[in-house]
Amino acid sequence: MPPRGGRVGPPPRSLGPVQGSVTVEVAAPPDRVWSLVSDVTAIGRFSPETFEAQWLDGATGPAEGARFRGHVRRNGRGPTYWTTCKVTECEPGRRFGFGVVTPAGKVLNTWRYELEATDGGTSLTESFALSPTPLLRLYWLLAGWARGRANVRGMTTTLARVKAAAESEPGESAPA
Repeated sequence: MPPRGGRVGPPPRSLGPVQGSVTVEVAAPPDRVWSLVSDVTAIGRFSPETFEAQWLDGATGPAEGARFRGHVRRNGRGPTYWTTCKVTECEPGRRFGFGVVTPAGKVLNTWRYELEATDGGTSLTESFALSPTPLLRLYWLLAGWARGRANVRGMTTTLARVKAAAESEPGESAPA
C-alpha cells in the first residue's frame, strides 16, 4: 500500500501550530523498520533532501541526546547546507525523533517516526512540527503552503523508499 495521509496543518493562513504527517503500511516487523529510520548515516538512501548525515561528538548510533549533522539539498535542488540535529526520542521498535537545532541549541523543528505493530507488519508515520516561535509562524504564514507541500512530498518519498528497503530481502539495497 502506498503512503497515505499527507496531512499538513493548520491551513497556511493560520498562526497555529505548524505540523504535518504521512503514514505507510510496511510488510516488515517494527524492529527492522526502526533500524532503517534510526540509522541517520543511511538517510541518503531514503530522503529526497537530506543526502548524507554523520554522528557527532563520538556518537555511533541512535540514543536520546546524541547529536548528528545532516547535509541538506533544499527541495532536492538547493541551496545546500548542513543542519545540526539532536535525538529527542529513541525507543527501539516504537519511535525515533530528532530536533533540528540552532547553534545556540534551540529547536527549530522536530521530525518523528512512529511505528506501530500491525497484523501485516508495521504502520510507520513520519511527521514534522515547527517550533511555535513568532518568526517561524510568520514564515509559515507567508511561504508555508509551499514548504508544507514540499515536506509532504518528501515524507511520502522517504516512506516509500523505507518501505521498499524494509520489505526487500536482507542484503538488498533500496531503490534510489
